[in-house]
Formats: sequence, structure tokens, C-alpha cells
Amino acid sequence: MKLYCFGESGNAYKCALALELTGTSWQPVFVDFFKGEARSPEFRKINEMGEVPVLVDGEATLTQSGVILDYISSKTGKLGGRSAAERREVLRWLFWDNHKLSTTIGTTRFLMNFLPPDKRPEAVIPFLQGRLKAAYTILNDHLAGRDWLVGDSLTIADLSCCSYLYYPEPYGFDRKDWPHIDAWLDRISALPGWKHPYDLMQRAFPA
Repeated sequence: MKLYCFGESGNAYKCALALELTGTSWQPVFVDFFKGEARSPEFRKINEMGEVPVLVDGEATLTQSGVILDYISSKTGKLGGRSAAERREVLRWLFWDNHKLSTTIGTTRFLMNFLPPDKRPEAVIPFLQGRLKAAYTILNDHLAGRDWLVGDSLTIADLSCCSYLYYPEPYGFDRKDWPHIDAWLDRISALPGWKHPYDLMQRAFPA
């Protein structure tokens, strides 16, 4: 499999981490997003939406992280829950993450770290951070008294929701403020095969 990605993309990290933790053989293909490569005519032949991640597996080309996570889970028989009810719960958290958590973190982190200061819409940042605080509260409360988001084992729901929370760039998230999230992130990073996003994928902005 080939994963079109770049290190700063939390959505690509979800998929890269799923590939690693399922023991799937894969190859990262760097996309220089910040120089416009994802919106080039050549890349749009791969993904008309002009985004990463893109997973290519033989004749199959998949886009959108939730779809890719579902594909990896279905193909490997791992990380998808232990029953139909758990599978629905996994999907519920994937959809919640895509709508409430990752999209908002991605926007906030981009504005605060990758956009020139003179172009930042400063009033927007605290608004987004307020929405994120509400999302962190939901996630932290759900993890109280449980190890994983769904059932008694790691699923793609965990990988979807955790991805952006490992990045070092500031965007208003401090793990110590959310003890159940903090412990959950430690559990995930202790799993065999876990790697930091910048160890799995090439960075657009080298350290």
C-alpha cells in the first residue's frame, strides 16, 4: 500500500498509525502540501478533492481518513470492534471526531503555527479554542473509568480521535489539564508499533 501524506497532517497520521499498528506493509509518499502540491493538476488526478491522505492499494484508491481507517480495519480484521454494536459505536466516534475534534484542531493549529502572523484572523482563534474545550470535555469524560473509546480494546475510533493530540505545536491543548485523555494517550503510545507522526512521515517543515 502507498499512503500519500506529510508529517504535519493529523488526518494522514491516523491512517499511518493504523497501518503500523495492524502490521500492514506500506510506503509513505510525501506530498508537499504547503507548496501547493496537493492542489496541482497531477495530484488531483489521484484525489479530485486536493487533500491528503490518499491510500492506494492495488486498483483501489481511497480518500478521507475515516474511509481509509474503515478500509484498513476491514481488510486486516483488526481495530474494528468485537460486535455489530461496537462497530456502530466506532463509527459514531469517527464521525464525531471528523466534525467536532480533528477539523477544529487542524484549523486552529494551522492558524497558530503555519499561517504568517499578519494573516491570522486573531478573533477566530479563541472562538475555535472554546469549541475545542467543549470537545475535550466530552472526550475526557467518556474516558473516565475506561481504557478505550469503544469496548475493551483499541479501535480505529481511538486512532481517529488521538492523532492531533500528539503534535507538539501549540494550539491551546495541554495534556495535564485532561487527566483521562492524558492517560489514554499514554496507553496508545505504549503499544508495540506506535510511532510519533514525525517519525512515520516526512515533515514539510523539518525541525
